[in-house]
Amino acid sequence: MRFGLQISSFTWPGGPEELAPTLARVVRAADDAGFDSIWVMDHFFQIRSVGRPEEPMLEGMTALGWMAAHSERARLGLMVGGVHYRHPGLWVKAVTTLDVLSGGRAWFGIGAAWNQEESEGLGFPFPPLGVRFELLEDTLRIARGMWTGERGTEEDLQGRHYHATRLLNSPQALSRPRIPIMIGGGGEQKTLRLVAQYADACNVFGGPEKIHHKYEVLRRHCAALGRPFDEIERSTLQTVNVDPNGAGGAETPVQVTDRFAELGDAGAQHVLFSVRDVWRIEKLELLGRTLLADLRDL
Repeated sequence: MRFGLQISSFTWPGGPEELAPTLARVVRAADDAGFDSIWVMDHFFQIRSVGRPEEPMLEGMTALGWMAAHSERARLGLMVGGVHYRHPGLWVKAVTTLDVLSGGRAWFGIGAAWNQEESEGLGFPFPPLGVRFELLEDTLRIARGMWTGERGTEEDLQGRHYHATRLLNSPQALSRPRIPIMIGGGGEQKTLRLVAQYADACNVFGGPEKIHHKYEVLRRHCAALGRPFDEIERSTLQTVNVDPNGAGGAETPVQVTDRFAELGDAGAQHVLFSVRDVWRIEKLELLGRTLLADLRDL
């Protein structure tokens, strides 16, 4: 198994003046603790499952650039990008830039998006879900063309909503054969079909039984397309509230280890999780000494 840290909240001590140094400390601690990947959300308002809309939220791609400068090993990405927030060409240029400046450590996390409130609040067009899936497929095709050469196939160039003439991408990504693509979401008809067709990883939510079901649906899509199922990394997003003694209703490292082992038995290969009060870097140090080490031994 591999492990990723999702930084989902920036409501930290010190206010805006301390966001940059605190984020740098968190990223360095996660990198040193042994996390394989570090992620931020692609939102402009805080989401309802984490806090109030008015709480601090950093723009994701800019934050990832800062994080690249303060880490050395972990891969970096958005969990996951909202497809309608950026044009496909900008998506690919931005992620390629992150890959080059981080020494080949970028993920391209992308999805059909959902947060209508922030889109309308800031004036982003928010097309119907079916159209957003069409935008997503156009974006994936343009990414394929830009990461394999500037010509692209006719299918790459002429999508339903975007029309390109020269898929030039210079400098080219350092990751080979390309920057890995992760599609977020567990929709069984469209999302997982797009994973099977275009992506290198999926990300689904839920407990062991639910994620196992989603992976089996993905397996069937792969079979229908003639693609080996094992080419796709199976990831899941979870939440961790850990304390050495289980204080305040938190889980102990042993309890988290047991829970993540069940996710592994269900087929998860890359477990991504947020940590409450992640600014307290001693939590990340504890996870590195206990949870991550124990699970790798499994």
